[in-house]
Amino acid sequence: MRSKGYSKSRRLLWLTAAVVLIAWAMPAKSAKSADRDVNLVTAIEDVAKRAIPSVVHIEVTEKQTVTNPLLPFQSDPFFQYFFGNQKMPKQFEREITGLGSGIIVDAQGHILTNSHVVNGATKMSVVLSDGRTYTGKSVKVVGVDTKTDLGVIQILDRGSFPFAVFGDSDKINVGQWVVAIGHPQGFDQTVTQGIISAKHRRGITDPSSYQDFIQTDAAINPGNSGGPLLNLNGEVIGVNAAIVSESGGFEGIGFAIPGNMALRVSKQLIASGKVERGWLGLTIQNRTPEVASSFGVSDTKGALVANVLKGGPAGNAGIRQGDVILAYDGKPVNNPDDFRNEVATAPIGDTITLSILRNGISQDVKIKVASDQEHGRALLSSVAERVGVEVKPVGQKDAKKYGLDTRGVLVSRVETKGVFGKAGVEPGDIILQLNQKDLAGPEDFGEVLSLTPPEKKVILTVVDHRSQRASVVQLTAP
Repeated sequence: MRSKGYSKSRRLLWLTAAVVLIAWAMPAKSAKSADRDVNLVTAIEDVAKRAIPSVVHIEVTEKQTVTNPLLPFQSDPFFQYFFGNQKMPKQFEREITGLGSGIIVDAQGHILTNSHVVNGATKMSVVLSDGRTYTGKSVKVVGVDTKTDLGVIQILDRGSFPFAVFGDSDKINVGQWVVAIGHPQGFDQTVTQGIISAKHRRGITDPSSYQDFIQTDAAINPGNSGGPLLNLNGEVIGVNAAIVSESGGFEGIGFAIPGNMALRVSKQLIASGKVERGWLGLTIQNRTPEVASSFGVSDTKGALVANVLKGGPAGNAGIRQGDVILAYDGKPVNNPDDFRNEVATAPIGDTITLSILRNGISQDVKIKVASDQEHGRALLSSVAERVGVEVKPVGQKDAKKYGLDTRGVLVSRVETKGVFGKAGVEPGDIILQLNQKDLAGPEDFGEVLSLTPPEKKVILTVVDHRSQRASVVQLTAP
């Protein structure tokens, strides 16, 4: 009996070992995704073969106008003692070269990349994986969107081009394998692999209005910017954009713009050269524990309405300051960033439903989505009424006069009894920063001030139109 029992146990042991050995030797396969099986043994190799032809190397040259760093010391007696009373140029030009990557998105040669790669470029060179090179007038910038750090360029050639296929970035999961392809440090067609480390990362870069980054540990380095982040089906689910690093090189924390957002932006840029976003005419803020407690609740989810623009879509629909937005078209709003991105991607003219909490009572409000083209004009008008100052873009003539580039805003009108007037700001002055945020133009100026609560300190960096010197000015928002 013992012998037979031993024999059965031994046979069972050998049978189990054989099953394990066969399972180990067989190619591992995942569940079906995108209507085909993924062989995990050759998956990354397959992705590389499919995706590399649609990834390009971009080299750009940019001319920068730089303010002479010695200009503020020109009238200094100590400086004049050593260098004399010679007149120095206010600014000088320099050329900067940079590297990036891009993704061909259609057979017409449109290439999706980061705006920081191509924005302001005076020369561009695009190299395909098969060695074809396009430079000068054979490449043009179609459009850029600095708010999402995306841009589109196009190869002006009648030839057909291999292009990438996009997947649904809303369906990705943390822990999912991903592949990055690009040209880090100029090393063409570099393939790296990793996983999705996190989703919905925000506040990584500036400006941060429409951020919703995918975090990955796939190696991303300078030169990878604009290249694809792909799933194991070879579908683009992100556009590599940034890293967090103490050394300047890859340290395991990289970020990609979600593919769905990138695809929407690229289609608008290709169609019209610009991006038009939805706008409701309100500003929102986090519902902190203190704010939630003041409403008699403990839940901090949702977005608190901080301000409603008079005559805007939200104001006309009855939204009030102090309302808490809980859901957007039935989808829960967890924080202001969720809400901002939902509104931005809403089709202009559509009617959406906001579920709000007012005085402890839930209710639904229908609002017709307007265009953010109206947003800039309405916001600046509201800000002018509130703080008593009007601004406009800095033109080339003014930039040359002050020895600056065209960033910042030029003050065109100031109410002497307003907060800016009392702080000494005058027409002709140039405001470079608000609360340490660089101003790209009037829209930034209006947005920062509209989000500044009353009685909050505001710090300005202002170039005086008389002395042409920059100084810091502090005032209190009304």
